[in-house]
Amino acid sequence: MAALLGLIRPGGVLVHTTVWMAAPADEDRGVRGINLFVHSDAEQLSHMVALIDRGELRVEVARRVPLAELPALHAAAAGALPNGKAVVVPRT
Repeated sequence: MAALLGLIRPGGVLVHTTVWMAAPADEDRGVRGINLFVHSDAEQLSHMVALIDRGELRVEVARRVPLAELPALHAAAAGALPNGKAVVVPRT
């Protein structure tokens, strides 16, 4: 996680959702690190979808991965810092 701090603009925030370790911060550049705990909330998710639909929130999808390739995605992520989100696509 500490390697990601340099990618965040001064004054920005690193949001950490894997809270087994504290989110790092860079006080010299004013970058805050916060741990985010989430819970399922249909109303909140609907609001986020509306923000995305209006172009006010952008989610970078770096790749779409078939469910069968999920173990390989996890292995690759352990060795490098992936950019963007991976969407796991179930077989239809």
